[in-house]
Amino acid sequence: MNPDPTPSTDVSAIARVVAAVEHTQRTKDTEGFLALFHPDALWTTAHGKVLVGLDAIAEFTRAVLPRADWDGDVTYQAVHTRFLRPDVAAVKVRQVYHTPDGASEGTPLYIMTKQDDGAWLLHAGQNTPVRAD
Repeated sequence: MNPDPTPSTDVSAIARVVAAVEHTQRTKDTEGFLALFHPDALWTTAHGKVLVGLDAIAEFTRAVLPRADWDGDVTYQAVHTRFLRPDVAAVKVRQVYHTPDGASEGTPLYIMTKQDDGAWLLHAGQNTPVRAD
């Protein structure tokens, strides 16, 4: 019998999901991105579009991600992870789009849930751009 994972193991697993979000965005891997979500997920895009459930997230992602056009690179980093329960975490992410004209930043909040198999999935998310004053 395996002992329960330590919080640091869970923090590492969550960071790997955030890294997978980065990878799937960079490579426009629609199905890989969708595999990161819980079936009952609630997602709000950076432009405020609310998507309820994996079907709605999939419909939007399949229409938008393959056509996404940006000249540069994007990075995602989990900067704060707070466990609300052992199987629920709030994760603050630093998202930076690097372009030839400079960088723009987002500050998503992901609520992630740990599944029975130990995998962490995105259950709710709010993707918020950082506005320069």
